[in-house]
Amino acid sequence: MRRVPKTAALLALGALAGCTRGSGGGGGGTSVAPASSAAPAPSGPLSTDAALQAALAQAGVKPVTPPAPDSAELIELGQALFFDKLLSGNKNISCATCHGGANATGDASPVSIGEGGVGAAPQRQLGTGQLIARNASPLFNLGVPGMDAMFWDSRVTRDHVTGELKTPELLLDGPTPSRPQIVAQLTSALAAQAMFPPTTPEEMRGQLGTNELANAVTNEDVWTALMARLVGTKNGTVGGVAAYRALFQAAYPQVTSIDDFNFGHAAQAIAAFERASFTALDSPFDHYLAGDTTALTDGQKRGALLFFGRARCAQCHQGPLLTDLRHHALATPQLGPGKFEANEDRGRGLVTGDAADDYRFRTPPLRNVAATGPWLHDGAFTTLEGAVRHHLDPAGSTAAYDPSQLPALWQPTVDTDPTRTAARLAAVDPLLGAPLGLSNADVSDLLDFLNALTDSASLARVKQLAPQSVPSGLPVPD
Repeated sequence: MRRVPKTAALLALGALAGCTRGSGGGGGGTSVAPASSAAPAPSGPLSTDAALQAALAQAGVKPVTPPAPDSAELIELGQALFFDKLLSGNKNISCATCHGGANATGDASPVSIGEGGVGAAPQRQLGTGQLIARNASPLFNLGVPGMDAMFWDSRVTRDHVTGELKTPELLLDGPTPSRPQIVAQLTSALAAQAMFPPTTPEEMRGQLGTNELANAVTNEDVWTALMARLVGTKNGTVGGVAAYRALFQAAYPQVTSIDDFNFGHAAQAIAAFERASFTALDSPFDHYLAGDTTALTDGQKRGALLFFGRARCAQCHQGPLLTDLRHHALATPQLGPGKFEANEDRGRGLVTGDAADDYRFRTPPLRNVAATGPWLHDGAFTTLEGAVRHHLDPAGSTAAYDPSQLPALWQPTVDTDPTRTAARLAAVDPLLGAPLGLSNADVSDLLDFLNALTDSASLARVKQLAPQSVPSGLPVPD
């Protein structure tokens, strides 16, 4: 198996998702200091670069700190796990199915086709599977310091000071988790996130009655069954895969008994692979932040001044990663099956139980945003321009939304119920303000700036990550 270069890495991305702090906050994750809605007007004439640098400082934007490198052995184990369908209940889907390098770590679909689907994205077919409720978030920069909230609703968070987790599994949470042997391995929010796709029936676990993971009673039972698949039981003498035992032992030489491995070790390795593979910190914008004022074109600088000023994007897209890690309601057109109820997704409200958090979703980081469509939490917009214009006028965009932009499978899933649509519009973050009358030239400049967030080398690199084979012997391609 080919080893992944030990370069820094991360993940995250997806779409533009939020707007401001204030009443649109919605808790969860680490947030950066609030930014004003626009950079202060200069008292005298400033050069474009001086004005932009002042605006960046106002928004708390500075070079991103890359993550510390992981061992080559841990990354190699994570690579195998990321591409191995053995982690799914029916052995028919891997992490890479929905987060493929050919699709910029997503699947190029509005909402994903999960377990039971057939073929590779973006031509993947439904088969015996079902649609997942949300867009497959891109993985760029999710492992950098400060990315402490995962998923569109931040249902997995890690306190960067105390290390305490908040997750869908209470056994892992709080200052005294009841499964400390697992939590000890979850040294990042990214690692904690990797615990949950295998426990979700429509994503990787499969439906009741189809396999032993699907029939497991608890999440912990699923994780135990997965480790039995990977390394076996009775100190590796019963079941498991010999090549995985060797990989786990090489990655964790301090673990002396096979029976002492738990799925937290697997999750930590997956996170290490993601950090080492999905770093995207070599964009023109990153070069500009490092002091090269020639890295951005004049149009990109105009777009940046709009982004951090009059267009109000930096009310939410602030800080080094251009996200406040908070939650905001945008009245995004609803499509897909819904989350826990048909044709409806209440976002952060499903995590907190607070109706004030309904329809709020976490602001995504924006490196490589131009490459990671479709955009927003359910992939409702198939062009980045459409996503930008929705932010500028959610009500007008909702009224004019055209489902024909979507692939045929997803078109009938668009919710047109007037009551639900009105509820989403009523929840729009008030700090979005009145519709912004930006000109077409302004929008063009904004898009130029967003393209300046593209790390082309990272997009090329992720296309080369799939190994020729995985320890289970299952096929790597979908």
